[in-house]
Amino acid sequence: MSKIDHSLFSAHEHALDAALGSCPQCNGKLAIKKGKGKPFIGCAHYPDCHYTRPLQETETEELTRIEGSHCPECGSTMAVKKGRYGLFIGCSNFPECHHIESIKKQQETSVQCPDCHSGKLIKRVNKYGKHFFACNNFPKCKYAVNSEPVERICPECGWPIMTHKVIAGVSYHVCPQRLCAKKVSAE
Repeated sequence: MSKIDHSLFSAHEHALDAALGSCPQCNGKLAIKKGKGKPFIGCAHYPDCHYTRPLQETETEELTRIEGSHCPECGSTMAVKKGRYGLFIGCSNFPECHHIESIKKQQETSVQCPDCHSGKLIKRVNKYGKHFFACNNFPKCKYAVNSEPVERICPECGWPIMTHKVIAGVSYHVCPQRLCAKKVSAE
C-alpha cells in the first residue's frame, strides 16, 4: 500500500491561484466569487479594488470564411462564427469592424414600421426561440411586437398597425398599443 504525501495538501500555493493570475489593477490575488448571478472572477482586495471579469470568457470562434462575400461596412471577407448564442455570420476584420448578420434568413413582412416610418417589420427569433416582429432599421429603431403585424388602422386610437391573434379559436386583430388594446374581428 502506498503512502499519501501530505505535503501536497499543505502547500501555500493552490493550482487555481496560478491559473487565475493576478489582478491587472492592483496586482492582488484573483479569486472565484459568487454574486447575485453567476460566479465570476474578482480581486481579493475588494472593496479597495473593484476588478472583475466573467468566469467563462465569451470568445467567438471563426469556423470558416465565406469566399466571395464582403462586409457592407469595411469590405473584408465575411466568416461563419460560433459565439455565445450559436452560429452567426460576422466580419473577419473583428474587432476593428463589428458587423454581424444572422445565419437564418429573416422573413420580411410588407408592414411598414409605425414608429420610424422608413423600415419594414421582419420576423426574428430571440435567444429562447420565441418569434417576434421588429423593425429592420434596428438599432436605430427599436420598435417590436410579439404577434404578427397586420396593415390595419386601429379604429379606437388610429395606430397604423394591428396584430393578428387567435383567442379561443377565433381570429382577432388587436391594437399593439398598451393603453388601447382594441380587439376587432379579423374577418
